[in-house]
Amino acid sequence: MKKFILSLAAFVAFSCTALAQNYNDKGDNIIGEYLTDRGGSKSKVRVTKAADGTYTAQVFWVEKPLDKNGNKRKDVKNPDKKLRNVDIDQVVVVKGLRYDAKNKEWNDTEIYDPSKGIRVDVEAEFVDAKKLKLFGNIWGIGTTIYWQKIK
Repeated sequence: MKKFILSLAAFVAFSCTALAQNYNDKGDNIIGEYLTDRGGSKSKVRVTKAADGTYTAQVFWVEKPLDKNGNKRKDVKNPDKKLRNVDIDQVVVVKGLRYDAKNKEWNDTEIYDPSKGIRVDVEAEFVDAKKLKLFGNIWGIGTTIYWQKIK
């Protein structure tokens, strides 16, 4: 009887571990590289997982990285003056994004729009396996953008 109870306990423990891993995998679906086109301005964003389990999105390519003088464009509209010297193709646009398994979406943070220099609340969910819908809003007014997963 003791062996049976021990076996049952071990089975339950391993099952819980497997379920926890499956939960994390669903949240990790957001990890990858995306192409985005915001008003004719194309860029690529890489989503990674941080040590605390949240997700970060950082630009790693922009279609037009140079200004009219041939210099690398900077994040000049950033409200944080310390970040205004960051190259436009290295801007962190999302930090601290959390997966909400119940609603099957990522949220609980803001998205930064370097073209306007503003941060707004954001929710993200997949429309299909390759299309991520991001809804940003401030004071109830919002807009939806889409990122196309490329990798």
